[in-house]
Amino acid sequence: VSLALLAPLQATLATLSVLLLVLGINIGLFHVVHIVLPLASLLMMIALLFTFNMAYGFFAVTRERRQITGLFGQYVPPEVVDEMARDPEKASMEGESREMTVLFTDVRGFTTISEGLDSKALSEFMNAFLTPLTEVIYRNRGTIDKYMGDCIMAFWGAPLPDANHARHAVLAGMEMQRTMKAMQGEFRAKNWPLVRIGVGLNTGRMSVGNMGSRLRLAYTVMGDAVNLASRLEGITKEYGADIIVGEDTKNAAPGLVYREIDKVRVTGRDTAVTIFEPLGLEGEVAAATLDEVRLFHETLELYRKQEWDMAEQRLVMLGQMSPGVALYETFVERIAYLRANPPGSGWDGAFTFQSK
Repeated sequence: VSLALLAPLQATLATLSVLLLVLGINIGLFHVVHIVLPLASLLMMIALLFTFNMAYGFFAVTRERRQITGLFGQYVPPEVVDEMARDPEKASMEGESREMTVLFTDVRGFTTISEGLDSKALSEFMNAFLTPLTEVIYRNRGTIDKYMGDCIMAFWGAPLPDANHARHAVLAGMEMQRTMKAMQGEFRAKNWPLVRIGVGLNTGRMSVGNMGSRLRLAYTVMGDAVNLASRLEGITKEYGADIIVGEDTKNAAPGLVYREIDKVRVTGRDTAVTIFEPLGLEGEVAAATLDEVRLFHETLELYRKQEWDMAEQRLVMLGQMSPGVALYETFVERIAYLRANPPGSGWDGAFTFQSK
């Protein structure tokens, strides 16, 4: 067995064992038959073999680490690359199916914003918010999939397994919102437009690995769960929510306070999904906010039972508690429509979105 295949300590112990064995045989022969074997060349050969194998192992490991860094350095934070380099067998770019969490974020009204900036200012503007948002994803052990104009796609749970991928993703989404709000002063100072982002998250089984063509490959995720995350990001503006997560993400990321927002059908899916807005860590959300969440959940129950008058009264009460909240205004408008166009007794309470 080549010493290069062994760990450094194992290789050293193996070499010392061989040296002691050779010396022991020589001493034994001297005492039994009074023969002394020439040891210099043999000991020199053992030392050279040890040195050669250790040098080969060092360069092989260094090359492997460089390969891992080259493959994944553009996707994941440095500390994750270091973990992969220490245990390369955990890192693979081959396609596989995993339970993961994916995130999409997008700047609201970006078309209007881009039209008001020249090319140089637009480039500086995008770098100004994409860089800190990427740093947030990295801090929370996320993997950058790609930038699509003003949109970031990221995922958790690959290339290294992450048992807490959903929680890390939700925490990253909330930190991204805090980061953008903290940057508004800097944007004002540069006469840039204020920026709001929507974040959509979903958890589920998806395919991950190197995908593409013979000409170009990309390490990415695909699947129905990924498409749903994109749809959830798209409907954040419909409810005035900063972040919307699917029910699977909510269930996989306990320890946070969630407001149930609605039950929806999105484009490309026949099955309705319940959506939630994470508001903060348990124990850190104000009591007034918790009361408001409880009242809205009661309102949703009345809404789904088609008790329009009672639901509308609760929404008015909520609007007085928090004036101008788009979520409450959305349901007031929807109740007015459903009152005039009753959905029938078989209605499951889900709202169907016709566009992406």
